[in-house]
Amino acid sequence: METMLNDPQAMYKVDSMNMFGALWGLPEQCEDAWRLGMEGPLPSAGAVSNILVTGLGGSAIGGDLLRTYTSGKMPVPVAVNRDYLLPEYVDSSTLVFAISYSGNTEETLSAYAEARSRGASILALTTGGKLKEQAQKDGVPVIVIPGGISPRAATGYLFLPMLAVLQRMGLLTGMENEVKSLVRLLEEIRESLRPESPVETNLAKQLAGKLHNRIPVIWGVGSNTEVVAQRFKGQINENTKAPAYWNVFPELNHNELVGFEVPQELLEKLHIVMLRDEDDHPRVSIRMDVTRGIVAKAVSGVEEIKSTGEGKLARLYSLIYTGDYTSVYLAALYGIDPGPVKIIDYLKSELAGK
Repeated sequence: METMLNDPQAMYKVDSMNMFGALWGLPEQCEDAWRLGMEGPLPSAGAVSNILVTGLGGSAIGGDLLRTYTSGKMPVPVAVNRDYLLPEYVDSSTLVFAISYSGNTEETLSAYAEARSRGASILALTTGGKLKEQAQKDGVPVIVIPGGISPRAATGYLFLPMLAVLQRMGLLTGMENEVKSLVRLLEEIRESLRPESPVETNLAKQLAGKLHNRIPVIWGVGSNTEVVAQRFKGQINENTKAPAYWNVFPELNHNELVGFEVPQELLEKLHIVMLRDEDDHPRVSIRMDVTRGIVAKAVSGVEEIKSTGEGKLARLYSLIYTGDYTSVYLAALYGIDPGPVKIIDYLKSELAGK
């Protein structure tokens, strides 16, 4: 196992879509994404009573990051929509971010059209496709982001422009320093996470080794690291092509925790990763300690990853970055090319013909 993870060239060789390159470039991506948001068009909005981000997959994770990050920082709520239809409350006082990396996600195009019919203020975020074409035709502002990478590797482009727009609209303040801290943090930790960094000093490689031939279960904390847990799970699904599951404290203490008695032969295949952050509620921190003691005897192991960095944005991304790298190292251990998602491509082709 260590032989593979300590052989960067072997991992690069099976990485047909340069996922490692995209990971390395995340700090620069975040800088560019912030610039695009600061220089791009603004939605024509009056008084905003709520914000809705509509998108799917990697394009929706930016919305979840926005919802999590702005909790307690902004006077209006943020919700995320992963559907063809919009919630009934969406109206002219709603600011809608319509996000589709490709610009051709059919659910997002449907939601965009409905937002237009409801009179909502809209800003589209995309590389092009039908969303860009329709928005320009409708006179809806569009921030065009660079293409050429997988949507799941484009969290900077699919998230940070929204923060910039909201600051320019007066709904957020002080974001420049948070973004600078984020970029500094990513530049620092990528040195220890990159393929050339050996297993002995590489947290992501160590974690991948522990998750190998196991079923990962990622636990975060509601309204804080929940989106990181969700993304970690999704990155294992898409990059590693393996099953993974996620949940959040304290909710999991009221249901999932009970499910660690039988069947023993399956429980022994589970490996839990608990995400910790300084903003976790003190009572939740206690719950996590107690829960670890309860489940440790039933599963193959329990790992804890603590966030690092200055500011909430940097801390969230310290966990995201570690999870992203872990997923591609886990793919390497299985001999899997982390880039292609053939099942999703097949599904889209089948839907297009119906």
